[in-house]
Amino acid sequence: MAAKKSATTAKTSKTGAKRKPTKAAPPVRVPKTPTPPDRIPNVVANATTSDHLAIITRAVMQAGLSWAFIDARWDSYVGAFDGFDVATVAAYGDMDVDRLMHTDGIIHSKSKIDGTIKNARVLIELEREFGSIAAYQASFADYDAARKDAKKRFAFMGDLNTYYWRFRTRASVPDLEDWMKTQERDHPRMREMVRAAGGPASSR
Repeated sequence: MAAKKSATTAKTSKTGAKRKPTKAAPPVRVPKTPTPPDRIPNVVANATTSDHLAIITRAVMQAGLSWAFIDARWDSYVGAFDGFDVATVAAYGDMDVDRLMHTDGIIHSKSKIDGTIKNARVLIELEREFGSIAAYQASFADYDAARKDAKKRFAFMGDLNTYYWRFRTRASVPDLEDWMKTQERDHPRMREMVRAAGGPASSR
């Protein structure tokens, strides 16, 4: 018994401190009403820079609101933001912001409108620097580095929005269940989206 204990002690000292237990994912939430399959946000192959802007903006606008709420108004957003043409939105000025603040069918959040204009400009800068947004997305060693850089460069791009954007544009992201272990609460609409697409790009 003593020999076994000694061996165990040696093994512990050799490997160092015990690893902290892996954090468990938050309890799975099941939405009362599933999203109709044709309304689940899809993955966009070969996304243009304007596609990236539209996807990022949708993530930003959904923050704090239900996805269904924004989905019901999305056509109004597309019209209000000139189809999310990245060059057009990047050139918006005060008059455009005022127009958007009085446009029916969209949320009148000046901070999110200003953020969308900033994000359009950032996307153009990234395209110039890296040659494409896909090249920028692929330039990181791991998702954590990508997440931190997106938060620094873009407006309203936290972890949830970054995962959403990268997933929808076929950039690599962690397995959903592994990523969920880093979240404070479950995200059932993200589960629907990932399930409908067959999983993250990194595992496809």
